[in-house]
Amino acid sequence: MTLALHNADDSCLINQTVPAVGVASSPSVHDEKSQLPNPHPAGANPPHPEPGAPVSCPSAEEDEKHGDHVADKSTAAAEAAPTSSRESVVAGDSVHARADADADANAGGGGGGDNEYDDDDDDDDFPEGGLRAWLVVLGSFCAMLSVYGLINSAAVFESYFSTHQLAGYNPSAIGWIFSVYLFVVFFAGVQVGPIFDRHGPRVLVTVGGVLVVASQLLLGLCKEYYQILLTYSILGGLGGALLNVPAYGVIAHFFRVRRGLATGIASTAGSIGGIVLPVYLQWALPRLGFGWSTRAVGFVLLLLSAIATLLVRARLPPSPRPVTVLPDWSLFRDLKFLLCCVGVWFMEWGIFTPLTYIVSYAVAHGQGGEGASAATDAYTLLALLNAGSFFGRFLPGFLADRLGRFNVITLTNGLCVAAILCLWLPAGDSRAMLIAFAVAFGFASGSNLGLYPVCVGQLCDSRDYGRFYSTTLMVGSFGTLTSLPIAGALLGIGGGAASDQGWLALILFAALSYAIAMSCFLGVRVLAVSWRVKEVY
Repeated sequence: MTLALHNADDSCLINQTVPAVGVASSPSVHDEKSQLPNPHPAGANPPHPEPGAPVSCPSAEEDEKHGDHVADKSTAAAEAAPTSSRESVVAGDSVHARADADADANAGGGGGGDNEYDDDDDDDDFPEGGLRAWLVVLGSFCAMLSVYGLINSAAVFESYFSTHQLAGYNPSAIGWIFSVYLFVVFFAGVQVGPIFDRHGPRVLVTVGGVLVVASQLLLGLCKEYYQILLTYSILGGLGGALLNVPAYGVIAHFFRVRRGLATGIASTAGSIGGIVLPVYLQWALPRLGFGWSTRAVGFVLLLLSAIATLLVRARLPPSPRPVTVLPDWSLFRDLKFLLCCVGVWFMEWGIFTPLTYIVSYAVAHGQGGEGASAATDAYTLLALLNAGSFFGRFLPGFLADRLGRFNVITLTNGLCVAAILCLWLPAGDSRAMLIAFAVAFGFASGSNLGLYPVCVGQLCDSRDYGRFYSTTLMVGSFGTLTSLPIAGALLGIGGGAASDQGWLALILFAALSYAIAMSCFLGVRVLAVSWRVKEVY
């Protein structure tokens, strides 16, 4: 084939070599050409092709030899240069890759400048373990213990308030205290989530810990309804919101394949808190009084918050989305995400009703003793419920990574319905039946608060996890806000809290809520993988 002169030059490999990008001091490849042996002696003019004559390029073997020679020379020149120059002689794409990594590290979002950021959200990019990752899980454990330990001990405070400071109030009014607390914890997450995605967890966890500790230290001074509402519900709820989203969010930065297991381990904090706090309060309230009992809880939370502040950190680069106080309504265009949020709403209706009223139910049915000692002894039921919840948080999380997150949460919601209808409904004054319900429901419901954040993470990118999770919390917050007042109102049916009709209505309300939640999670699974039973999702 006959080529023109300029075409021949362009087609030769030696003329297609591009110098390194952005390196002014490095010897270019064109300079290396001048250092090659000159096949023409001095004074001899190289032959010029005649117009239209064929111009040949070096053969493949000559190209290979020539390329090796150039590479050797480039390597030698790079080694002779300073360190910064040697690092810059690499190909242009490597230079840009290093620059991008440096820019990400200097951005400082998330865990600070020493974080290792990944550019791709692939399974291989997640550590899935290691000392750093498991220390983050430990920090999340401490943060969750400060939040869900109190949530799972709500029945203790509800029973104590109803017989002491707030003895003159009806159950629905007292229920608002705990509903507002849960509402603030979950609703405020819609603002906390984008802040976490953009700026990381450190400041959020620090401020949240201070607020939670202050809430418990001041609670012992409260005598009036509004004082308890402001201290326990508002102040403590804001602190819980600042701790809750980072505690779950940082786990999504370090785990993807094993996220269910890691989240399940961290969420066992709620169960441990729900075991230790009721047993402690059972001992402390008659001896120390309410004030010093809650102050001691505050000092324990101070230690836990300090550990969480030191260990909770982010890994992925900050989200480029601007921080906004408004929820991202566009997320609800995804029907799977919408159904997941509705399922969380009704699951909140279902779970907090037994957690809050199990002690009052035992007292109303003569469990545990006479008078005030009945309430104190009934705290043991709450400890048993949380003991079952400990295994319910760990094992379903472990199985969810293998059997599918939505598969497992659908199954556990069905088990909650069965436990409520088959054990709590016919329990009456049978202590053995009530203990069986506490353990069974604790196990079945243990995965609820620990597994649905993992399900949400399956519907989004890990960098946007805070935004998706906080939006889900916002929806679920309205479920927590209304669940206990509705349950308290139902409890008043038939003329009082001890009415059989009232307890029947409350129990059926919890069972129906769980049945609707189970249907919603099943709907997400069907939309994703159809009705294929063996499909892991």
